[in-house]
Amino acid sequence: MLTALIGFAGLLLIAFLGFPLGLSMLLAGFGGVGILRGWEPAMETVSQQIIDVTLNTNFAVLPMFLLMGTFVYRAALSDDLYDCANAWFGHLKGGLALATVVACGGFSAISGSSAATAATMAKVAVPSMRRFKYADSIAAGTVAAGGTMGFLIPPSAALIVYGILTEESIAELFIAGILPGVLTIAVYMGVIAILARLRPQDCPPGDRTSWADRWRSLYRVWAVLALFLLILGGISFGVFTPNEAGGIGAIGALAFAIGRRRMTWRIMFDAILEAAHTTALIFTIIIGALVLNSFVILSGLSAGMVNWIETLSLSPIIVILIILGFYIILGTVIEGLAMIFLTVPIFVPIVEGLGFDLVWFGIVMVMVVEISLITPPIGLNVFVLKSMLPDVALSTIFKGIIPFFVADIFRLLLVVFFPGIALFLPSVLS
Repeated sequence: MLTALIGFAGLLLIAFLGFPLGLSMLLAGFGGVGILRGWEPAMETVSQQIIDVTLNTNFAVLPMFLLMGTFVYRAALSDDLYDCANAWFGHLKGGLALATVVACGGFSAISGSSAATAATMAKVAVPSMRRFKYADSIAAGTVAAGGTMGFLIPPSAALIVYGILTEESIAELFIAGILPGVLTIAVYMGVIAILARLRPQDCPPGDRTSWADRWRSLYRVWAVLALFLLILGGISFGVFTPNEAGGIGAIGALAFAIGRRRMTWRIMFDAILEAAHTTALIFTIIIGALVLNSFVILSGLSAGMVNWIETLSLSPIIVILIILGFYIILGTVIEGLAMIFLTVPIFVPIVEGLGFDLVWFGIVMVMVVEISLITPPIGLNVFVLKSMLPDVALSTIFKGIIPFFVADIFRLLLVVFFPGIALFLPSVLS
């Protein structure tokens, strides 16, 4: 167990020095296995993990959904989503912020990326909010928080990675993420409603849209909704597998973009190149994580931690709360996906040993990792917003995030203490 702790300390040191995360985990795992079993077994472990990942067809789901997301992002379909949400909510107090949250939820459902959602909505929604004299803190905070939904709402890359690492059903994870995703949208809209009541001068209403234009705006996004329902419906009712759903989603997003005349050969090439680059990056991290996982198993770290927790005589729910507190602290220095790769080998055996459902824990883990995307000092979405809005101070963005951070803790506790929020749909559709 001491060897494992030293290995993790070395891993964090290498990562903080700027070494790529995937290679950092690969080196730490290789070194740990080498110390425990010898360097020849360590080389065999690395080569075997590379072969296993390369030949495992389950991993094909990830690049397909990434490609779908890049097609959607490159084709600028977010404009239609925001215009539709604005037509229905923009005339209310705080309406432009409400529209931004709804549009973020819709875009997350077809992109699966938090950073892409935040960056896209910064370009689409913030100019409108500034035109109506919204406070920069509210505008930036809404987009940064709304962007985190790309981590949870299916098809989510984070849920795919968790499913691959734990061998849990990706289909069940996707279905389990639906109600928590809807809860997130509702809670964020509640935050904006409260802000609009307390600070009406900072989030005034926008223009009122006629009913005819509202219904017309729905026509512009029906295909996006249809694509989302096709993917989740097909997976839920066993029409096709998650792997097949990824391919169908990519083809559907491409066809939709071509039909709307928002796809060119150049955009298609850039989208494929971006998806390939992201896939290579994530696969490097997956291989590194699996090698590190082999080291963790050999070192007995997970078993040792389970035994140590048992000696404390804590109730299982207290252990879960301690783990979530650790995630929140870790999220101040480590980016979201990195936390999943680093901690799944340690915490999942503990959670499983305590008798909790691993699909439920996957949703809870992704929700708490979402919080890390807006937590200082790292807060990936905060820095995405800063790069898109260079004239807005970081302190202003973090100030706008505070109400959403409080709301995040509230919704996280709801899912922790009421697991049915995540497990109801999987149990009905199983």
